[in-house]
Amino acid sequence: MESLSPLAMKTDLSKGRDYPEKDHPFRNSYQRDRDRIVHATAFRRLAHKTQVLVTHTSDHHRTRLTHTLEVAQISRTVARQLHLNEDLTEAIALSHDLGHPPFGHAGEYALRDCMVNHGGFEHNRHALRIVEELEYPYANYPGLNLTWEVREAMALHSKVPDCPEVKKYLKYKQPFLEAQVADTCDSLAYNAHDIDDAISLGIIEFSDLEGSKIWKMAFAKAQEVLPKEATATQTQLGAIRILIDMHVYDLVENTRKNISLAKSTNLEEVRNMETSVVCHSPEIEELKHELGAVLKQKIYNNFRVQRMANKGARFVKRLFSEFSENSLQLPERYTARIKAQGLHRTVCDYIAGMTDRFAQDEYMKIFNPYFDV
Repeated sequence: MESLSPLAMKTDLSKGRDYPEKDHPFRNSYQRDRDRIVHATAFRRLAHKTQVLVTHTSDHHRTRLTHTLEVAQISRTVARQLHLNEDLTEAIALSHDLGHPPFGHAGEYALRDCMVNHGGFEHNRHALRIVEELEYPYANYPGLNLTWEVREAMALHSKVPDCPEVKKYLKYKQPFLEAQVADTCDSLAYNAHDIDDAISLGIIEFSDLEGSKIWKMAFAKAQEVLPKEATATQTQLGAIRILIDMHVYDLVENTRKNISLAKSTNLEEVRNMETSVVCHSPEIEELKHELGAVLKQKIYNNFRVQRMANKGARFVKRLFSEFSENSLQLPERYTARIKAQGLHRTVCDYIAGMTDRFAQDEYMKIFNPYFDV
C-alpha cells in the first residue's frame, strides 16, 4: 500500500463489514468484495439484461454484463494512473449496475411508476437492497456482507439521497476518489459503446454523428492512422478506441491538475470539497454533453429503440399489476416474504431480478392462454 496516493482509500482503513469476519490469508477485503459480486446471482443475470438494445436483438451488442466489465476495465486503468486503490475501484465498478431491472431504463421507469405509492424504485437503491438483503449465499447473515466502502459508493450513486437506506452513508459532500472514478468511467464507456452498437446494428450511420465535434475528431484521427484499405468496420472500431482514449487521457490529466490545485493531503479534505476532484476538463465535458445530445436524438429516440423500450415497459407494468392482484402466482420463496416486506415491495423485487428473457417468458405464461405454465 506504500505506492498508493495519500488520497486513496487504503484497505486497512476500511470501516469493515456489518457482520465481522476473519481476514483472508491472501485476499484483502476489497478483493473479496469483488469476488463476492462476481459470484452473485444478480451479477450473472446482467448477461441477459438490456443495456440499450434488448438482449434478443443481436448476439454481438452490449448487455448490462459486458458494459459492467468494460467499465471495470477502464476504471482500473484510471485508478492505476492516479495511484488509487484498484481493488476497491474494480469492486465498485462491478457492482454499479446490479440493481437494474429488465429492459434497461425503460424497465426502471416502469417499476418506478408502479412503486410511486409504495416506497419508490431506483436501481441504485435496489442494488443496495440486493447486496444487503436479497442475495443469500451465506447461512449466518443476509446479503453479501460487503465492506462499508463498496456499499457507500452504491448509495452515493443514488439520485434519491433522502431515503433511509442512503441517508446513513451521507457523511461527506463527495464520494471517495475510487467511487468518483467508477462513476465517471461509467458514462465514458456507455457513450462510446452505444455508438459502436448502434452503428453495427444499422440504427445510425457515421453521418448521423456529424453534430458531435469529439466524434468527428476521433473519426478523422482513425482515418489518419489506419491504412487506406481498412474496412468501414475497422475504421468504426478504431474511432471508438480513439474516442475512449481521448476521454481517459483527459480524465487522468485533469484529475491530476485538480488534485494539485486542491493541495489536499488527506482524503477527508477532498471529500468535503464542493465538487468532485475526478472529472474531465471543461472543454471535454462540453464536448461530452454535445455528444450525449446527439446520441439522445439519433439513438435513444430512434423509433426502433423506442419501440423496444416501450414494449419492455408494458411487460413490466402488466406483470406488476397481475402479481399484485394475485400474489399466489409468485414463487413460494417470494410469497413467504410478503408479510415481512410488504406485497408491492416483494413483487417489485421479483420483477427487478428478472432478465429480459425471463420477463418475456413470464408474460407469455400468464397472458397467453396456449402457453404452458
